Amino acid sequence: MILRRFFAGPAVPEVMPEEALRRQQAGALIVDVREPHEWRAGHIPGAVHIPLDQLATRLGELDAEREIILVCRSGNRSAHAAALLQQAGCRRVYNLSGGLIAWTRHRLPIA
Repeated sequence: MILRRFFAGPAVPEVMPEEALRRQQAGALIVDVREPHEWRAGHIPGAVHIPLDQLATRLGELDAEREIILVCRSGNRSAHAAALLQQAGCRRVYNLSGGLIAWTRHRLPIA
């Protein structure tokens, strides 16, 4: 555990669901990294779908200068995705705290 903290990269900042919605309305891009069947079951309106296993090869589709909020079901996969984007040079990257589970608990819109 100590070694993990010592060698870990920068922590990925998180945003709560209501803040993520406000940021999206202000121009942030929400990227959903869940699997296709999860996406089809429901997703955040206006989000872009890039499954986690495709993210590294699809980085060119994202604007590194734009604020990006990553989302998955619970926040674990999206935290890994956010770290990948940070390593790729994106500076305004956030993880949706609690993922889509938290989003729906806050009764925010789902498409």
